[in-house]
Amino acid sequence: MNKFEVVLLLNPELSSNILDKEIEHFKSKINSQSGKVINEENWGLRDLSYSINKFKKAFYRFLQIEAPGPLVKNISKELNQSENLIRYIFIKVKNHQELPTKLNYETK
Repeated sequence: MNKFEVVLLLNPELSSNILDKEIEHFKSKINSQSGKVINEENWGLRDLSYSINKFKKAFYRFLQIEAPGPLVKNISKELNQSENLIRYIFIKVKNHQELPTKLNYETK
């Protein structure tokens, strides 16, 4: 299993209920394809460095996952179709960083 760190940027206009459903849907997709979510952090609503699709803010979510390599390709196709997701990135790592992250401290 490969280790990945994932950052999701979600539409800032989403209600907390819909936001939670989007995250749960993402996690269920990972679990259904023999991956697993190790840790998750909610970095909250943050300013973007530049406007993306006319948004100046986004909800940030950070996840640490273990998954086979093809899973990332399959999930990326689905993520590209999501209307509520502004951007995402999968980063392959040798070891997951220790939590909580520095950005998590800044949100409190």
